Amino acid sequence: MSTSSTPNARRPALWMAGAAACLWLAGCSVLPRPPAQPVRYDFGPAPEVAAAAEAPRPAIALAEIEAPGLRDSETAVLYRLAYAESQVVRPYQLARWTLPPAQLVQQRLSSGLGRTRPVLLGGDGTAQPKVQGRTPAVLKIELEEFSHMFRSAQDSVGWVRMRATLIDRQAQGDVLLGQTTLVAQQPAATADAAGGVRALTQATDQTIAALEAWLRQLGY
Repeated sequence: MSTSSTPNARRPALWMAGAAACLWLAGCSVLPRPPAQPVRYDFGPAPEVAAAAEAPRPAIALAEIEAPGLRDSETAVLYRLAYAESQVVRPYQLARWTLPPAQLVQQRLSSGLGRTRPVLLGGDGTAQPKVQGRTPAVLKIELEEFSHMFRSAQDSVGWVRMRATLIDRQAQGDVLLGQTTLVAQQPAATADAAGGVRALTQATDQTIAALEAWLRQLGY
């Protein structure tokens, strides 16, 4: 005589299978997840600028940019809450520059000024090569501010401030040709690290354009 399984007989087996599936899913949910990797930013391609038909400007020697408030090894994208604690600079947890900001600004500056004149790097030494029989003036830059500043929770700007000093190095001693402070605050499209990076890039390009105009006023 043959027998057939009844629903009551199959119920324990189905219950055990369902319980095992739940335990397996629960085990998967508690497995450690890999930590989120920071997004790494740079300035991207330099803006296209139409070349003007003019004689090349005098060569300059670009000294290594100094950033007293930024450690050389610091690559975090920084922000500041001007409406709450304006004296506190905070890092975005998952946003990094590919290089320290001073180095990124130096690369951008060398490229920008190099469109209209020869730019020699390393103007800190006393001996400089001559260009067309003339020793280039030394341009020193101090990066004083480079942060994403929030005026309110939704209103923010990329804030760049730098001090520029142009020096003529002569055998008798250095001669100050000029000094200026350049400030740019570019509104950020979004109130996050990506928006701050874009605004800081645009603000950096603005200060480079202003620096170019200042050098022209000095005859360089």
